[in-house]
Amino acid sequence: MEALLFLVLLGAACAAAEDHKVVGGYECPMHSVPYQVSLNAGYHFCGGSLISSQWVLSAAHCFSGAVQVRLGEHDLAAAEGTEQWISASKLIRHHQFNSFSMDNDVMLIKLRSPATLNGYVQPVALPSRCPVANEDCLVTGWGNTSANGSSYPDRLQCLRQPIIDDWLCRYAYVTYFTDNMVCAGFMAGGASSCQGDSGGPLVCNGQLQGVVSWGYDCAMAQRPSVYVRVCRYSSWISTVMGSN
Repeated sequence: MEALLFLVLLGAACAAAEDHKVVGGYECPMHSVPYQVSLNAGYHFCGGSLISSQWVLSAAHCFSGAVQVRLGEHDLAAAEGTEQWISASKLIRHHQFNSFSMDNDVMLIKLRSPATLNGYVQPVALPSRCPVANEDCLVTGWGNTSANGSSYPDRLQCLRQPIIDDWLCRYAYVTYFTDNMVCAGFMAGGASSCQGDSGGPLVCNGQLQGVVSWGYDCAMAQRPSVYVRVCRYSSWISTVMGSN
């Protein structure tokens, strides 16, 4: 797996991962993605999705010792008056997370106090079914916007992209692609999530179907971005939230 560049979002100070951002996208309309959160450790290092007033779903590779969850953000460099900054009280990685294969790359974060839900902060629905090929989805994040360099935006970026057939993902990644993963993007390349987007949401028809996990470079032809297939974790999510 040495050839695989994990598209993670932990930044230079966190050697465990690299951050992931949207290449070929556009600035999201302000506060149009109220479930998007920024994980902060003195700097933005990963994304996440608010799934209830007190829980965030992110990627296991985004685990960090001290995390502040920032909600209601659009421009990370500006005070917009809509932000809620809440410390994490628990970070719970999936018990079968494999940092080499990136299988089960999912994590739940419990907020120290519930978020105030309003027009700027709202949870996203968990999936009632699994995604289907060619379904139109939205990926968002503050990750790298340059496929060949480093350009990290302050303002939230959006990209609409389709779910890719599983057989194409298996062809692209052979044994590294598992049933717990789903690909989305464009086989021709040119646009994708990237470093700094890790842990962030892939939302299809109003449901959280993916968590940004890994890939090979950014926006590269025949190497689509790989996401956690959230529909396979419904029981795990329910169990963890119920017991914590």
